[in-house]
Amino acid sequence: MAAREAEPADRVLVISRLFDAPRALVYQAFADPKQALQWAGPRDYPAVHIEGDLRPGGPWRTCLKGIEDGRLLWQGGVYLEVVPNEKLVFTFAWDQEDGSAGPETLVTITFADRNGKTLMTFRQAVFNTVANRDGHRGGWNSAFDRLAELLASHR
Repeated sequence: MAAREAEPADRVLVISRLFDAPRALVYQAFADPKQALQWAGPRDYPAVHIEGDLRPGGPWRTCLKGIEDGRLLWQGGVYLEVVPNEKLVFTFAWDQEDGSAGPETLVTITFADRNGKTLMTFRQAVFNTVANRDGHRGGWNSAFDRLAELLASHR
């Protein structure tokens, strides 16, 4: 655990959300690319392409598209841990304009049952700058707002 202790706290993003839906339904919204397409990405940059091989070592790719300018933003990584209905761990990096991968972060998402609701805890670290962490905070929160709306439509 020495690595976590050494992480600069100001470059770690943690978001917790309580979704009014069963844990299996929330997990599936992440695991199934068809469902993820309905909520992934912030409102102004919704996902237009999602693919992934949901197993340890499996790659994933997502493309977000700007509503206003049509700009495409690609991101991807590799799944490191997959525990159905409980946990997803994967690497995350934006594609740079030259096609190379940008700075890599590690994303850990846990799903816990809370009396028929689901407590999702999202952690992404370590960002190269506080500004990048803050930008991701806004983007992920917008996406999680969209996820809450999708889950409400399933009730």
